[in-house]
Amino acid sequence: MVAIAELFQENVHAQKVMPLIDTLLQQAGVRKDELCAVAVSSGPGSYTGLRIGVSTAKGLAYALGIPLIGVDTLDALACRALPFMAAEDLVVPMVDARRMEVYCKVLSGEMEELLPLAPLIVDEYSFESYLSSRKLFFLGDANVKVREVIKHEHAVFVPLLNSAETVGTVAVERYRESRFEDVAYFEPNYLKEFRVLKSKKSLLL
Repeated sequence: MVAIAELFQENVHAQKVMPLIDTLLQQAGVRKDELCAVAVSSGPGSYTGLRIGVSTAKGLAYALGIPLIGVDTLDALACRALPFMAAEDLVVPMVDARRMEVYCKVLSGEMEELLPLAPLIVDEYSFESYLSSRKLFFLGDANVKVREVIKHEHAVFVPLLNSAETVGTVAVERYRESRFEDVAYFEPNYLKEFRVLKSKKSLLL
């Protein structure tokens, strides 16, 4: 890794992403025409964040004539737990959704998908078949609510969120394998349709 910059603020994607990229390239001493590819977290996640991130990545890839690499958000998140895991352990990366719902998958330490990406309503019996025989490492922004219902001795809750570093780790492997996206047609995985909620407040005074 040459350089990294991360910003944990809500509702600033559109204003901050391009200045952050420019500053990072300057600090790393890298010109845009020296880039070999652009990688982006492809979801699931925040509708606005995904839309802006993917649009920015597609624009850069097209303008620079370089490949676009999409990285599953949960795959990148799972990589953060690998240093803590034994060979037989499993990892459950999660993205918070409404109420007790999460977007999650179950992966081995070799990043093999044992349970594919899906929305799940978490209760005390969730992941029971895995927890009965091995440790499960949970991580992501749903940890706080999930640990309130899953009390199993094999459940390990790692206080880590996603990082651009592990998005890059996955992207490097995909670059070596030439696993690129079609810039014109690539769309993020929202998993659920975006809904605009109608205000219940009366417009009449």
